[in-house]
Parts: sequence; C-alpha cells; structure tokens
Amino acid sequence: MIINLLQYAPAWENKEINSKKILSLLEKKSSLGDVLILPELTLTGFSMNVTSIGETLNEKSVDFFSYLATKYKTNVLGGMVLKEGNKYFNALLHINKNGELKEVYKKIHPFTLAEEDKYYTAGERFIIAEIENVRFGLSICYDLRFPELYRFYAKQNVQVMVNIANWPVKRAEHWRVLLKARAIENQFFMIGVNRVGDDNLNLHYDGSSSVYDPKGEKMIELLETEALLTVEIDPEVVRVTREVLPFLKDMKLI
Repeated sequence: MIINLLQYAPAWENKEINSKKILSLLEKKSSLGDVLILPELTLTGFSMNVTSIGETLNEKSVDFFSYLATKYKTNVLGGMVLKEGNKYFNALLHINKNGELKEVYKKIHPFTLAEEDKYYTAGERFIIAEIENVRFGLSICYDLRFPELYRFYAKQNVQVMVNIANWPVKRAEHWRVLLKARAIENQFFMIGVNRVGDDNLNLHYDGSSSVYDPKGEKMIELLETEALLTVEIDPEVVRVTREVLPFLKDMKLI
C-alpha cells in the first residue's frame, strides 16, 4: 500500500492560496497511490476564527478534497472546520478515489491550553475508515496524548493509525515519542502528518511528519521542508507482529 504525506506551510486562513499551494506541490504527480494525508485544518491553519472559516460538508473544502481524490486517483484524508448548526468541529474527512465523502472524524480532545474547547465542540466517537480493505483509525493532534483512544482502535483491529496535526516545534520531542509509543503499544502503523512554517500565533512548526511500523521503528521522517513524503507499508506486517507478540490479547482493563 502506497501512502503519501503532504507536509507544507499553510497561509493563515486563506483557503484559496492554500489550495493552489497544495496543487503546486503535487503538480509533477500523475497519481498518488492509495492514500494522500494532509495536515490538521488543512486549508486554514489552527485558527479559532471558526465563524469565518467554518464550512458545511457541501462547501469548498470538501469540493477541493474531492477534486484531489479524483485527479490523483487516491483516497484523501484532510482536515477542516466543520459547521453543524451552531456548533463547530475540528474534523478529519475521508474522501475515496471517486471523490465521495466516506467518513468524518470529529476531534475528541480539543486543546484546552490554546482554548480550542471554547470554539470547537468535542467529538464523541472514534471513526474507522476502510481503505483498500485496510482499517485506518483517525485522530487529530492533541488526541495523541490520550492513549486510551488508540487502545479502542487497536481493539477494533485497526492496522494503520493516522494523526493529522499542527504540532509546534517547542513540543516536537513529545510528538515523536508519542507517535512511537502509540505504534509500539498497539502494534499498528502510526502515521503523523504535521505542518511546517510559522502561524499568526507566533508558533513555529518543524513538521516531523513520520511513519512508525508496528514495532515502533521509524520508517520515514521529514523536518522543516515543504514536500511530499511517500512510503510503502504492508498491512500484513500488523497481523504477523500481533501473532508473534500477542501483547494486545493480554489487555485486562480495556
């Protein structure tokens, strides 16, 4: 299975510029394998200006992700501010190769330190995306600090876990350690896709987008640079790892 991670520096709250920038970074590609994964709040950055940038599922962000999916014949996992009535959610969408919306994950753990919880409503359930007969678990940024969420995914036989993020460089070591730990604990591929550059909140991001295998070995990582990372994973490795090292069967509390 071919996975692509797009690491880039979004312009603050400017969906049009960011859409063009993503297309520019992908322009030399004719197809993108099985999956393209984009950072948290892909087209806006980590903004609390939800009333201005929030959208329903019938607006431009979903249209753009659908366009990417059909143009590059790939499944797209991208983030947006989702508006539902008078509520706003930090959401991760799965769009299939036909450009169809298949799943919507709503971030369960808003980042209270940044007062995200004052603007975004917390999601209430985990979401599994079926992609090419592989089970992908979905999560967003701060979720990574809550291992119980990933245990639930492991209990549902998820083979690949995704976390899209805007994770600043001052806590970058936590990002790396937590991605590795989640992979080891749950014996799945752990994929983290982060942004780079600077935002309007005076935060710097070094990216560190990476993939860890089910034993916690780092397969790929990219620092600071805007680029497309491509990695090939074999979901069968998950089954073998869990069979040879049956740690998940010994869980008692979950």
